[in-house]
Formats: sequence, C-alpha cells, structure tokens
Amino acid sequence: MSILTAQEVVKDFRGHRALDRVSMEVPHASIYGLLGPNGAGKTTLLRIINQITAPDEGSIFFEGHHMGREDTARIGYLPEERGLYKKMKVGELALYLAQLKGLSRSDAMKRLSIWFEKFELGAWWSKKVEELSKGMAQKVQFITTVIHEPRLLIFDEPFSGFDPINVNLLKREILQMKNNGATIIFSTHNMASVEELCDHITLINEAETILQGEITSIRENYRTSKYRVTFTGDQGKLSRGLRDCFELEQVDQNGMGQQATIRIKEGYGSQDLIRNLLDITNIKAFYEVLPSMNDIFIQAVTEHE
Repeated sequence: MSILTAQEVVKDFRGHRALDRVSMEVPHASIYGLLGPNGAGKTTLLRIINQITAPDEGSIFFEGHHMGREDTARIGYLPEERGLYKKMKVGELALYLAQLKGLSRSDAMKRLSIWFEKFELGAWWSKKVEELSKGMAQKVQFITTVIHEPRLLIFDEPFSGFDPINVNLLKREILQMKNNGATIIFSTHNMASVEELCDHITLINEAETILQGEITSIRENYRTSKYRVTFTGDQGKLSRGLRDCFELEQVDQNGMGQQATIRIKEGYGSQDLIRNLLDITNIKAFYEVLPSMNDIFIQAVTEHE
C-alpha cells in the first residue's frame, strides 16, 4: 500500500488552472521526485498535500484513508520559501518549533543536541537567528522539519543555497531516513540529485502529468541505442570499417585512449556492433549510454509544449 495517493487533483486560481487531474502514488520508504519547470504546479500540489490549501476536485489519501488535518502531524514539510524568527536565539527557536511538533522539552533537547552536533551548529545555540548565514539558517530549518521523525517528509528545493559539502551532508541524512522507514517527497531542479536519490518520479508541465514511474524504467524507455567504445588503433579504419547499420557520431580522447560514440540503427543490437568492432579495432571498454534525467526532462517537456 502506498503511503500517499493523489487522485485526479484539480486546482484553479482566478481562471488559471494550476493542476489538471494530477495523480500519483508514493510507495512506503521510498524517495519520490516531484519535477517540473517553474510554474508547472509542483508547489501547489505540495501545499494541497500539507492541507495548506484544498483541491477543487480530486482526493488525497494518506495510508489508505482520506487525508485530514490530523495527518499533518505525521508530515515534515520544508517549503521553498523559508523563514525563521530573526530576533530569537537559535536554540530557543529550535526548541520551540520541536515542541510545536509534539515533543516534550526533554525529548526535544536530546534530539536537538544530536542534530546540532551532527550539523556543527552547537556554537550557535545562544546566538540570534539573524547572525546565521543563509546555509546555517537552512540547516536549522531542516532540523526542525525532521526533528519529530515523521512518516512522510516533503522537501521543496532542499539543496537550494547549500555548498557541495553540505548538499552531500543532507543527501546522506535523507538516505538514512529512508533506510529507517521514512518516505520522502522532494521537488528539485537538480536532475543529478534525482538520479542519485529518487526511486520514482512524477514530471508535471503546464499543470499536467507528462511522465511518471520508476527511474530505472523511465531511463530504459528513453534509450537511444548509443554506445561508448574505448579503442586503440586507427580512427580512420574504425570509421571505414563500420557497417551501414551503425552510425559513428563522435570520436574523442580520454585517459584510456580514443573513445567513440556509436548509434545502432533499428533492427540491430549490441552484439552485432561488438562483432563488427572486433574485426576492425581493439576494444578496451564498451558500454551503453543511457540518457540522463536532465536529457529526459528536457525532451519530455519540449515534446509536451
């Protein structure tokens, strides 16, 4: 059973349709990417899931029942538009927000102590929020989002404003939470993070779902029949010796030698290409080039427009 299901969700704002019958199913203990260009409707759907606004049509189910206000206690939501009380001290604010999530003061202190040490924020406990850098402030918000260990975590552009070291820190924590049984939905424009973290995605464009499914299946469906071959020998012999059913697209150099990109035409397979290459050159490496999620994103959105 999925932890969260959206069924045929519709939302209009003053004559503008923000969501047009969008559906998705988020499996338990998975990382689910909600993707799309700016203005596609992603944040609107996240706000509906968090009961901040209501759909005009359609339904949201949480663990098999119609989602209600009481379910938001089991959700941690980090919106893209963030803010903290700047005049409060960092520790006091974190403790206050943790208690709002239902933790006792003693439990909140124990958990915050662990998180502040992990994120190297201990020295900032007694300083005012306004003294924090943007990255440090976002660490505090991340902590207060996850402190109550919710079943479902929703992150809207969670890596925005972080340097690569802290991005990796957050990624490790997100993966650990998944391993501990949490489900994560996150919206991002960083397709490399999608490839690295996500099990499933939904891609929305102009309020509609245009692509959905498991990452591995989607990349498989967008295969281009291209292969990279590292070889030694005469480049001219390679280009002259390829049969008509193969197309040599590019040749360049890497640390191992010359590398060619070859596309296999319809009706032929990788074994045909290998047999042809063995007759004309020495192969050092051979692998299929699967399209990146960035390429798939661009292609799917372009085809939908």
